[in-house]
Amino acid sequence: MIPVTGAADAAPVSLAGKTCLVTGANGGIGAATAAHFLALGARVLATDLGPDFVGAPDTPASVREAIDYRPFDLLDPKGLEACCAWISEQCPQVVFNNAALFDMGSVLDADLGQYERLFGLNVRALYAVMQAASRALVAASQPGSIINMASQAGHRGEALVAHYCASKAAVISYTQSAALALAPHKIRVNALSPGVIDTPMWEQVDALFARFEGKAPGQKKREVGEAVPLGYMGRPHDVARVAVFLASEQSAYITAQTLSVDGGNVLR
Repeated sequence: MIPVTGAADAAPVSLAGKTCLVTGANGGIGAATAAHFLALGARVLATDLGPDFVGAPDTPASVREAIDYRPFDLLDPKGLEACCAWISEQCPQVVFNNAALFDMGSVLDADLGQYERLFGLNVRALYAVMQAASRALVAASQPGSIINMASQAGHRGEALVAHYCASKAAVISYTQSAALALAPHKIRVNALSPGVIDTPMWEQVDALFARFEGKAPGQKKREVGEAVPLGYMGRPHDVARVAVFLASEQSAYITAQTLSVDGGNVLR
């Protein structure tokens, strides 16, 4: 066996001793990430709209019971304020800033109501959560890792997804600015940019494409999966595994970056 130079410096993947927050925790990616964090020893805080943490259909009862869940409506100013107060109190060292909305409409169709909803959650709430967590960490003189949920849609516009694309481009920009501002405090800020991931949200997305493009139900989902260079849609755990990497000491020298988890869809 060939000795590995510097093997003693191998960083742990374990999240033992860390408090990790997941927003949008009842969705496919959020639920998978919460379960991954828990499996690696973290204390997991989670929030979403529903009264209870239900996770994914295959989430074990033991995982549901182990997660400290609080319901908050992040589109409601009072709900967002209450969530940020909870974050300040708990001071999580890892934040998976995942809560988001999707909707469609071209520049001719997408009204300002859609803009307010998408930017209200995808950008305004994401920023407030990031700010609350980073302020708490700075006050406690603790390092941290903030992981914002972007999208391949944030790298280029799409004719029928104007507001959503713009909101995810804003996430990427805020991630870069926050990373530079928080680097002196040893708080890393990165984003994940998933491609087409097979989550419950894709049923909504497929239905919207069926309406706007006149496709049969299920057709768009099948087409986008086949168009991925790897040949299939990703799964929630594909994103969760990269979130674990960014949460752990494995990524200690990475900040201000957006990591694509898209099967080769976006080349940068």
